[in-house]
Amino acid sequence: MSKTRILIALLLLLSGNHAKAQFNTVSRPGNRYKVTVENPTRTTNKAEVTPESITSENEKSVPDKVALSSTDTKKKEQVARYLSVCYPLSSVKINSPYGYRKDPFTGKRKFHNGIDLHARSAKVFAMMQGRVLKVGEDKVSGKYVTLQHGSFTVSYCHLSQIFVSQGQAVLPGDVVGITGNTGRSTGEHLHITCKFNGNSIDPMLFLKLIEDTQQSCVAALTVL
Repeated sequence: MSKTRILIALLLLLSGNHAKAQFNTVSRPGNRYKVTVENPTRTTNKAEVTPESITSENEKSVPDKVALSSTDTKKKEQVARYLSVCYPLSSVKINSPYGYRKDPFTGKRKFHNGIDLHARSAKVFAMMQGRVLKVGEDKVSGKYVTLQHGSFTVSYCHLSQIFVSQGQAVLPGDVVGITGNTGRSTGEHLHITCKFNGNSIDPMLFLKLIEDTQQSCVAALTVL
């Protein structure tokens, strides 16, 4: 399956998301992003007021107000875009990537259909706006939550607690559960699987999209 096609689908999905109005501070090894938005205020000095001065000042202030409005709108757009995605954990460290590996139970070479993230009783966040497709528990995945984001589905496995129910709407940053060691697991971690139109894909595509989106938003806000 083409990675370009998947990335385009992710970008289209992201462009249609609406984020909730709150910040989620997300840290990753060597990176921490913090966005601060300041609303500049325009001050004027006291002076003698005449009809001519009112007209003159009003004419001069119109371009400033338009510029301020434009800048403020751009800031809000960047903040909304920043908040439209969220890392699945507050700290992301990959223990096992997507692809073939040595199975920890059998010792044989086997395809790993997701990524394993280091976690210890950590909150698990929805990465994008979507809905809860399924909540369940089995001998392999343990307690799990599957979220649907357009044509994509994301499953969080081996959870110790689940905080959402089937059919529930979620926004980026919503806590869906707590990491654990349930199911077929050798130790506590968060196992994430992703599918695009029913086909397995590397969850790193999601993490890369989140990283690129938030970094570009921070860069844009620093120059506004």
